[in-house]
Amino acid sequence: MSAAFLIKICGVTTAEDAAMASAAGADAIGVNLWPGSKRYVAPTSARAVLEAVPAGVLKVGVFVDAPAGDVAQRIEELGLDRAQLHGDEAAADFAAFDPARIIRVVRVRDAASFAGATGWNPALWLYDAFVEGFGGAGVPAPWPLIARHARRPFLLAGGLMPDNVAAAIRATRPDGVDVASGVENRPGMKDPAKVAAFIAAARAAISSGA
Repeated sequence: MSAAFLIKICGVTTAEDAAMASAAGADAIGVNLWPGSKRYVAPTSARAVLEAVPAGVLKVGVFVDAPAGDVAQRIEELGLDRAQLHGDEAAADFAAFDPARIIRVVRVRDAASFAGATGWNPALWLYDAFVEGFGGAGVPAPWPLIARHARRPFLLAGGLMPDNVAAAIRATRPDGVDVASGVENRPGMKDPAKVAAFIAAARAAISSGA
């Protein structure tokens, strides 16, 4: 695991939740710009959410099969630090992008899932469970497969919550974790107590050498 362990709170839909999660110690805030998501935030609304994110906390836009030109436009318009590509995007379409701006998601169903990442060279990988709807369903990813096949540096996602994030970190040794449904009262509405507990549990696991 890297020294700079990254905790990302994703699927944030309000400025209040963005400010709350940042104050609780999140390193990155994610807004979902895919219209098919239960946590979708329209670009006009996303601007207000991201304006509540303080300096030093990464602003991440989540995209699913959006054209590269649209992704570039959103990065510029919204001041995104990273674009998280969660669909079946082709690496060639994003060849002109700075790899440091890309988080490439691999939806893990079996060992063959990792072969689909050929051609990508992002600054950060994200391994999630393979579910209908491209994440956010609270389904745990297959930790043993990820531990064996993950490319680094990577974030772990999929079914994480305050009471299992430490075990997930021990099992997969990630460079960070990503959570959406595991810290919510309902889709898109974060629970401050759950957010604080999740971040505390993850930090404790790292500090203890998990």
